[in-house]
Amino acid sequence: MENNKKIPLVVICGPTASGKTALSLSLARYFDAEIVSADSMQIYKGMDIATAKPSESEMESVKHHMIGFVETNENYSVAEYAAKARDVIADIYGRGKIPFLVGGTGLYISSILDNIEFGKENYDNDIREALNKRLIAEGAEVLLKELSEFDQVSAQRIGTSNHRRLIRAIEIYKTTGRTMTSFIEESKLTPSPYNDVRLGITYLDRQKLYERINIRVDEMIENGLIEEAEDFLKMGYNSTGAKAIGYKELEPYFRGIITLDEAVENLKRETRRYAKRQLTWFRRDEKIVWLYRDVMSENEILKKALETVEKSLII
Repeated sequence: MENNKKIPLVVICGPTASGKTALSLSLARYFDAEIVSADSMQIYKGMDIATAKPSESEMESVKHHMIGFVETNENYSVAEYAAKARDVIADIYGRGKIPFLVGGTGLYISSILDNIEFGKENYDNDIREALNKRLIAEGAEVLLKELSEFDQVSAQRIGTSNHRRLIRAIEIYKTTGRTMTSFIEESKLTPSPYNDVRLGITYLDRQKLYERINIRVDEMIENGLIEEAEDFLKMGYNSTGAKAIGYKELEPYFRGIITLDEAVENLKRETRRYAKRQLTWFRRDEKIVWLYRDVMSENEILKKALETVEKSLII
């Protein structure tokens, strides 16, 4: 498919607290675009402060999609996200608008850009339930070792922290006889329907990003994160949403195990670690044009972003 037959797609990615929302809003207004969120936690209803959702006024100024549409007691897979997001992107373009894909969840963005499929037609609840029980009884390390015996690539990528992906990778193999890696590689052979340009925003000095994260957490506390987390956790949800950074770090405080100051420091530390993982993921993509908030003014960032988009896309 020729470039002028493809859907133009602007991708804005980067670590948490880097300024993705502000940049995406400025560019979207200029290009008369609509924004598709690529954030694995913003999809859930009610989780507004913890996930740093755009404000109501921001979403009124530019139309947003894939935000707050999943019930908080549901688990929502990346395969489900990718299928829905592709439809939304096509609809936006079909209405004469430019779609923007904006967020910090690298797997969500890759699933769109690389046509990644995950064997979504092969689910087995019995196998999944058995693996969940083993996870509780034996631990993630045991399951990761098992996965590495037949899919070392997925094992290295997933690690022990993402329990849902770990179980899914084993489930795929047990139900199909094929590895998650083979499904991913096969799906990449299909040409992308997008003529995309990828912008990344962060700080050149990692310490400055961490300082911005600390400030962001303090602002979230002031804006009501404690109350939001307490209300959410009182509902007893055992879902992906309950694992959101900002909720799980505050839970020990609500149980009287640690002080609020300790909980906030834990939250800042975990958010910094998350940002580091995000950067590690995005740095592997050589197509991303990086913009640095600590060495460029806001005007310089916007000018460079506009030039990059206009040069790269046939709009």
